[in-house]
Amino acid sequence: MSTDSIASSLATIRGRIAAAAGACGRAPAEVTLVAVSKTHSEDAVRAALQAGQRVFGENRVQEAAQKFPALRDDHPDLVLHLIGPLQTNKVREAVSLFDVIETVDRPRLAEALAGEMAKTGRHPSCFIQVNTGEEPQKAGIAPGDAGAFIADCRDRLGLTVAGLMCIPPLDEPPAIHFAFLRELARRHGVAQLSIGMSADFETAITFGATHVRVGTAIFGARPAGDDRL
Repeated sequence: MSTDSIASSLATIRGRIAAAAGACGRAPAEVTLVAVSKTHSEDAVRAALQAGQRVFGENRVQEAAQKFPALRDDHPDLVLHLIGPLQTNKVREAVSLFDVIETVDRPRLAEALAGEMAKTGRHPSCFIQVNTGEEPQKAGIAPGDAGAFIADCRDRLGLTVAGLMCIPPLDEPPAIHFAFLRELARRHGVAQLSIGMSADFETAITFGATHVRVGTAIFGARPAGDDRL
C-alpha cells in the first residue's frame, strides 16, 4: 500500500475506534491502537509513523530486530509490542527489543523473562495470554490456571502484569471470550485488556479493550492464512 493509503486507513480505523468508544460511553483515548506490522516492510511502518502512529505489534523477534532499531532511532517515542509466541531461547533479544510482551503464556517463559529482566534491569510490561477457547493448537494459559499464574508472575517473579490478552476461536462469537477475559481481569485486579483485531475490534471496545491489534485494515492483506489481525 502507498503512504497515502496507509494514512487514510489509519484515519478510518481511528474514526471507528472513536465511534465505538463513544457509543459505550468511553473516551477514545482509553483505547490504544496497536498497528500490526508483521510481514510488512520498513517503508510501510515509516508511512504509518508519518501518519502519527507510534504503537506497533510484531509476531516474530527476528523480524522485529531487523526492522525496528533504525525506526526507533528516528522515532524514539515508538512503542513496540510482541504479539506472537515467544520461545525461551529468544527471551534475551525480546527483553532488549520490545516495550510490551503480550504473550506470556506458560511458567517456563515467565521464569525466563523474570531472570533476563533481573539481569539487564530492563522491564517490559507483560500481558498474560489466556487460551479462552481451550484450543489445543493455540498458545495461552488455560482459563482454570490463569488466576494462579497471574499471581505467580506478580508475587514470586516480580513481573509487571499490565494486562490480559486473548485470541478467540474463529468459529465462536468473540464477545463471549471478551466478556470472560474482562471478568478475569476484574477479579485479579488487572487493568488492561488486549482484545480485538481487524474484524472485531469494535465489539472488543464495548467489552473494555484498552488495546486493539489491527493489521490488515491498515496495511492491507498478507499472504493467505496470515490475515486475521
